[in-house]
Amino acid sequence: METLLKPRNNVHKLTIMALLTAISIVIVIPFNPSIFAAAPWMEYDMADVPVLLATFALGPVAGLEVLAAVSLLQAFLLGGNGLVGAVMHFLASGTFILVAYFIYNKGRSVKSMLIGLLLGTLAMAAMMVPLNLIITVNFYGQPIETVKAMLVPIIIPFNLIKAGLNSVIFFVLYRVLKVVLKK
Repeated sequence: METLLKPRNNVHKLTIMALLTAISIVIVIPFNPSIFAAAPWMEYDMADVPVLLATFALGPVAGLEVLAAVSLLQAFLLGGNGLVGAVMHFLASGTFILVAYFIYNKGRSVKSMLIGLLLGTLAMAAMMVPLNLIITVNFYGQPIETVKAMLVPIIIPFNLIKAGLNSVIFFVLYRVLKVVLKK
């Protein structure tokens, strides 16, 4: 996609980044269902799909910049968990997009993209284990036993589902955009 959305200049690049940030926020507002009844605060959202588009279209630095803006906007404007939630979102999704991008970038094929998205999904779920053990315990005051008890039945599956769905949506969108933008 990098060749399809090659920005003409910095203003064009910033405009694309701002648009993808706005889309990321707008798609979160009407649709963020809870996946597990036992953890209703863990809501699925598609915010990482435009972040993946920014990463694959404009590079990893632009993707991280869009992710930072999205994380902060979600945390403070959409009733998120403040700065702590923004940091967790940035670290988890940052891991996801960087792994996906760098694996894809090595082969630049459909196969390398699928492998990158799969490994990015696994990396995000893995990153959420120490983040929850450290941040949820120390900043949200949850007992470590409670967090440990939630890792396998809720936290890891939630993050696999969230990143997995976002990977599928991104992949389909990427393939459609590739065809449409070539015309």
